[in-house]
Amino acid sequence: TQGTILPAPNFNPVMDAQMLGGALQGISCEKDVLIDILTQRCNSQRLMIAEAYRDMYGRDLITDLKENLSHHFKEVMVGLMYPPASYDAHELWHALKGVDIEEKCLIDILASRSNMEIFQMKEAYLMQYNTDLQQDIDSETSGHFRDTLMNLAQGTRMEGYADPSTAAQDAMILWEACQQKTGEHKNMLQMILCNRSHQQLWMVFQEFQNISGQDIVDAINECYDGYFQELLVAIVLCIRDKPSYFAYRLYNAIHDFGFHNKTVIRILIARSEIDFMNIRQRYKERYGKSLFHDIKHFASGHYESALLAICAGDTEDY
Repeated sequence: TQGTILPAPNFNPVMDAQMLGGALQGISCEKDVLIDILTQRCNSQRLMIAEAYRDMYGRDLITDLKENLSHHFKEVMVGLMYPPASYDAHELWHALKGVDIEEKCLIDILASRSNMEIFQMKEAYLMQYNTDLQQDIDSETSGHFRDTLMNLAQGTRMEGYADPSTAAQDAMILWEACQQKTGEHKNMLQMILCNRSHQQLWMVFQEFQNISGQDIVDAINECYDGYFQELLVAIVLCIRDKPSYFAYRLYNAIHDFGFHNKTVIRILIARSEIDFMNIRQRYKERYGKSLFHDIKHFASGHYESALLAICAGDTEDY
């Protein structure tokens, strides 16, 4: 694993539950204790702590965290308590059903998850909200953006299969789609990007470069606009190098939007046990400053401490 959060050695869920209970039930909430425990246990350990907490106090840990904490610090601590598929479902639900649709959240999640992750996320969505994810995407979004999201949400991308003989053919279809831009061409474009295996698409992108003399991302940016264009680019970038995509999204969230907290929190939590060390590394290589430095510069208080604890790594590296 290239995560920054690993299973804690000598783990004792009962002792952790007791310490959390003390921190939450006291006169003033001891937030440092919450950070020390919840950011230093892997997700499966946190779920065991929640179970021990329920047995011990007859109360739900997530409910107690929500009642005792506020603002972005609460979002981080509560977010850490969801299993990964439930957390994705939770974020998608709020992105679709909030006051404004958060298209970038839909893009981040659906463009980057594997078939298995999408399957588990859809099950969690149905269980948590008693409604179907694809139905909600269908009713809340529109146009080719919706069609592409719907295709990704099927979770039917081919896996491990590559056929060099059809790569040039697919590349030609993509190139034509960038020239013609008809509804039919847009459909073909998203069908190829959503359904071909990663190995196949690597070859297709190379063939595209050979045919057009242009990188596929540059071609998409030139030919399309809006969220449809952003989604197509996200799919390509995630196929090429997922950690680089998330480093880019974090940089945008921190610098372009005056610290877009939701995006920062979502990426840190969702990638903390998967590839966050790689994301950190790509961030430093690409932007010259460390993620650690930028979080320190823009966040403050216990919220900052919680984000830095997930970000992890020796501060000397930064």
